[in-house]
Amino acid sequence: MKALLLENVHPVARETFRRMGFDVDVRPGSMNEAELIEALAGVAVLGIRSNTKVTHAVLDAAPNLRAVGCFCIGTNQVDLTHATELGVGVFNAPFSNTRSVVELVIGEVLALARRLPEKTQRMHDGIWDKSAKGAYETRGRTLGIVGYGNIGSQLSNMAEAIGMRVAFFDTADRLAHGNARRMGSLDELLAESDVVSIHVDGRPGNAGLFGAEQFARMKPGAVFINASRGMVVDDLALREHILSGHLSGAAIDVFPVEPKAQGDPFESPLRGLDNVILTPHVGGSTAEAQEEIGTFVSTKLTGFIAAGATSLSVNLPEVAPAPGGAAFRIAVLHRNVPGVLASINNTLAGAGVNVVGQWLATRGEHGYVVTDTDAHPAKETLASLRDAADTVRVEAWQPAER
Repeated sequence: MKALLLENVHPVARETFRRMGFDVDVRPGSMNEAELIEALAGVAVLGIRSNTKVTHAVLDAAPNLRAVGCFCIGTNQVDLTHATELGVGVFNAPFSNTRSVVELVIGEVLALARRLPEKTQRMHDGIWDKSAKGAYETRGRTLGIVGYGNIGSQLSNMAEAIGMRVAFFDTADRLAHGNARRMGSLDELLAESDVVSIHVDGRPGNAGLFGAEQFARMKPGAVFINASRGMVVDDLALREHILSGHLSGAAIDVFPVEPKAQGDPFESPLRGLDNVILTPHVGGSTAEAQEEIGTFVSTKLTGFIAAGATSLSVNLPEVAPAPGGAAFRIAVLHRNVPGVLASINNTLAGAGVNVVGQWLATRGEHGYVVTDTDAHPAKETLASLRDAADTVRVEAWQPAER
């Protein structure tokens, strides 16, 4: 089988696939839709980061594709609905780079409070600007966190450890860590926070979450940090509020449009502003995080291919079959309607095939069942399973082969 890895996925992933016998193609940058369609010919597993879009058209043009690995947190770059309809498993790394993102944000909070971006630039320009004007300690100041998931909650813990007060807002019901206070609305959080840090996901409803109206409601002199998704923030509105002096600084790691590859030109209305930190989407780009992500996602992908395991899949029902010890394994993704399991078992029994193990789970409109048998079913039996009215996709293999 073939694996295609894009966007400088950590080499540990390549080695994981090679040990499994994959033919691995590694490319450094992302691809546009046409390029990706061409590159996916014969590919079973695709590995990407955040800049490659796996669209409806891409999925339709890749009949051999069995799984997509997002070597990052977000999965909004993949058409998850269509991937599920085609039986393509999608996996990500929801926890592996949490610490790296949090450390970056804490560093930016401290740097912006002391106005380090402009101080270091003036030193490089040969200007000795020794002044305490606009420089503050963070102790006792309020950090407002928008989105209190894995990253937001860990940021909350670290911010309290350096003496900050923490407030948070999340549309989901989240347990407050430490002394953090849950705010009843986004406006309430903005009015109280000296620093606002965004940690929401990439769902379409979050597009344009922060614009001129939200910046206007922030405290005068506050700073703004976005290490979540570029489409969440109106960068032009942010520029105006920094130029006007309403906000004293910002740190932005993600952008609505990002260069495709290392060394490509970068454009943003935020370039050239005092006390603004711009970083090239490196929130999770530490050696530790990238190796952990490479290991985690590649292990999930190979587990799916070798054993049919879907634990922590973002789009398929979660099933954790026992390690393959049977003669044959059959994985069936099907529509979640009554009678499918009985139909599968009746088909196997009618062909004289004995079931020795079975694992089933459902999720929304789909169900997923992995069945071990004591013999290799005939081609006609597998064809009957594939042709059943409620079948989405069938994969069948001898575990010893993988």
